[in-house]
Amino acid sequence: MPKGQPETVPDDGLTTRQRRNRPLVLVHTGTGKGKSTAAFGLALRAWTQGWPIGVFQFVKSAKWRVGEEKALTVLGASGEGGSVVWHKMGEGWSWVQRDSQLSNEEAAREGWEQVKRDLAAETHKLYVLDEFAYPLHWGWVDTDEVIEVLRDRPGSQHVVITGRNAPEKLKEFADLVTEMTKIKHPMDAGQKGQRGIEW
Repeated sequence: MPKGQPETVPDDGLTTRQRRNRPLVLVHTGTGKGKSTAAFGLALRAWTQGWPIGVFQFVKSAKWRVGEEKALTVLGASGEGGSVVWHKMGEGWSWVQRDSQLSNEEAAREGWEQVKRDLAAETHKLYVLDEFAYPLHWGWVDTDEVIEVLRDRPGSQHVVITGRNAPEKLKEFADLVTEMTKIKHPMDAGQKGQRGIEW
């Protein structure tokens, strides 16, 4: 397996092992396809390491059946790798009473509040905050607060945030930022999304 070599080594007083194992914030943004797909691929790697995984899907409708949800939920229940807990805002967060009717903005804030509680409790080793860039971009959740919470999170919890229009402050703060750029897509030729490719 190839091992990347850093171009520079900071004078931060950390050993190579300490630096290698520090928790990361990753951002997948841009107009191209593959932001969530890459995050769920990362979750598969985390599962094989036995890490507990928390997936929080912001924005996406409950009607959408995401293929990765079924696969990761089955894997999480198998007992062979890490556990997987999946929350979807579109269905109403699992910890919010079903009879309450939250607006999308309120639901996004409630989702973030749960992420904060889980981070404080060190509930997961990997957090997938899918489409979380949208509530940040729309101002539903305060970007400065998110950065502060992520900067001060305890332990070695990794967080990946997906979605278009990730705020510049978040991109500057993150350890890894990937921008998916669309060159060409079947939808450009009038073809709708298809099973196994988009979901």
